[in-house]
Amino acid sequence: MIDGRRGAAPSRWISVVFLQDEDAGELLAMIDREGEAAAIEYLKQWDVGDDTTHAALANGYVYDRIPEGSADRTVEDPDSPYALTYSELYGYVSLLRRYEPLVDAGTVAPGASVETSAPFRDTVPHHWDADPALSAHRSRHAIAL
Repeated sequence: MIDGRRGAAPSRWISVVFLQDEDAGELLAMIDREGEAAAIEYLKQWDVGDDTTHAALANGYVYDRIPEGSADRTVEDPDSPYALTYSELYGYVSLLRRYEPLVDAGTVAPGASVETSAPFRDTVPHHWDADPALSAHRSRHAIAL
């Protein structure tokens, strides 16, 4: 998905819930009976906001695109941040949520100059300057080849 907002980070997708085999069977039947929108509404109960986001980030369930295979059916709800992916052939159902990563406060905006992106410090601490009396002689420095 490409985000049309200028300067905006592209959307990513996080996994809210993934059901397979017997657990997915009831949901696949629900999709047949009531439709995909009903399945999205039902699965949204597993989205607990920030906790879901943190769990997905911690466990690596974050995607640049909606993960889908050739046997999958994918439905993206244009009025919500959710997408449903399912496969009757492989017996699984997955609900994903669009995730807008926060811009890191330490990240420099594109086109910003160094002078405007970081404040100037009048004093630089000198603790980084090693005392020559305490430093090892050059002959004792290791060199990796």
